[in-house]
Amino acid sequence: MKKISLLKIIATIVIVGLIGMVSYNMFDKKDTYSTTNYYLDTVNNISVLNTRKSKADKLLPKVDKLILDIHNKMSSQMNSSEISAINMAAGIRPVKVSSDTFNVIKIAEGYSKITDHKFDVSIGPLTSLWNIGNDKARVPSEDEIKPLLGLVNYKDIVLNEKESTVFLKKSGMKLDVGGIAKGYCADKVADLLKSNGIKDAIINLGGNVYVFGHNSLGKNFSVGIQNPTTPEQKSMGIVVLTDKSVVTSGVYERYIEKDGKIYHHMLDPETGYPFDNNLQAVTIISEKSIDADALSTSTFGLGIEKGRKFIDSIDGVDAIFITKDRKVYTTKNIKNKLEITDDSFKLAD
Repeated sequence: MKKISLLKIIATIVIVGLIGMVSYNMFDKKDTYSTTNYYLDTVNNISVLNTRKSKADKLLPKVDKLILDIHNKMSSQMNSSEISAINMAAGIRPVKVSSDTFNVIKIAEGYSKITDHKFDVSIGPLTSLWNIGNDKARVPSEDEIKPLLGLVNYKDIVLNEKESTVFLKKSGMKLDVGGIAKGYCADKVADLLKSNGIKDAIINLGGNVYVFGHNSLGKNFSVGIQNPTTPEQKSMGIVVLTDKSVVTSGVYERYIEKDGKIYHHMLDPETGYPFDNNLQAVTIISEKSIDADALSTSTFGLGIEKGRKFIDSIDGVDAIFITKDRKVYTTKNIKNKLEITDDSFKLAD
């Protein structure tokens, strides 16, 4: 009798346990879970796919915290940031910074060297003057621009790796890591997700897209290429890929208008004015988002001919160029992978 009762109890425990497991799995099913925040002066959305809710609930707040941490270190709009501390100490003393900030500046300095001065992390005096993207944006006079050009020179940045310090040689110099910080952050988010067992994710930091793994159907991701002729979030084409970052720099992102002329936010370090060529947008596709971020602006500045040659010389990186007359040029490896979905755009040779 005792044996039967004991067996019944054990059976009941097993059944209840199984019901609990089934019930738990129903609520903790694998699905897509997302977090959205506004840091780095943009809207960020991070989605983990094919992931249990319990894991997403633990991990996504860590993602938010990571992005906020980088924002607090690198925002040039915050007086308390490390970038602001460096700028305020320009010409006075070196500033000790975190490994994140030091690494971003070091990588940015490297890109300043190889991009024919089309990307320069010390462009802060000019971006502050124009202030495009903020309420006080305006078109400055040439008399205001000229004195600042001598302050834009990455060669006047002194990095001390041993001490983790950054020193700007000239008073008035300013760093602006806005052209590279989002890419760095996207890579850090990807590393965090992967190290916590996430296999599939979409990271979108204000248009800096990084995807890895597969979508909910087990296929590679279809990533839209922004239509640069409209402010709406519409695509002119798609590329199917995974384990890649896609970053676009275009005239539609941030700009001001005066006397019928558009002045976009991508400033030429040599002239102090926005890059002036036939391009509307450049999209870079690479394995690291920080590379795509830095290269999208500098390649835009180089133009189609020099830009294509430059990108073709870099392993694992591709580019899509869109001109003002809606012609689409690509580097050699991406041409057959781009599907144009808007007939008003034409693929050129």
